Amino acid sequence: MTAELLALPAWTTVCWLNQLQVGRGVAALVDGDQVALVRTPDGWLHAVGNRDPRSGAMVMSRGIVGSRGDRPTLAGPLYKQVFDLETGECLDDPSQRLPVHEVAVVGGLVRVRLARD
Repeated sequence: MTAELLALPAWTTVCWLNQLQVGRGVAALVDGDQVALVRTPDGWLHAVGNRDPRSGAMVMSRGIVGSRGDRPTLAGPLYKQVFDLETGECLDDPSQRLPVHEVAVVGGLVRVRLARD
């Protein structure tokens, strides 16, 4: 990621990286959309939609962080459907998925750019 790309207004500064707990998710409002930020135990940071596709509730940030094989995952807190944090694919029901957003850390600050259809 180049400094020029990060300077674009589409990137939203959300918080400091050290404010995010490893193995936990947190909700953030980015340009009017709710995003679940997840810091995995291996040190990676992911940003996905906070809306649970099955229930419609904005709860994915409260999900269970884990993995299936080498895939980092987030299980929805209501129905426990497991989503790949890198692709948004639901590993239990291929008809459902989460939007995956770009995330970067610049100078210790977490920045998110929403994926737009």
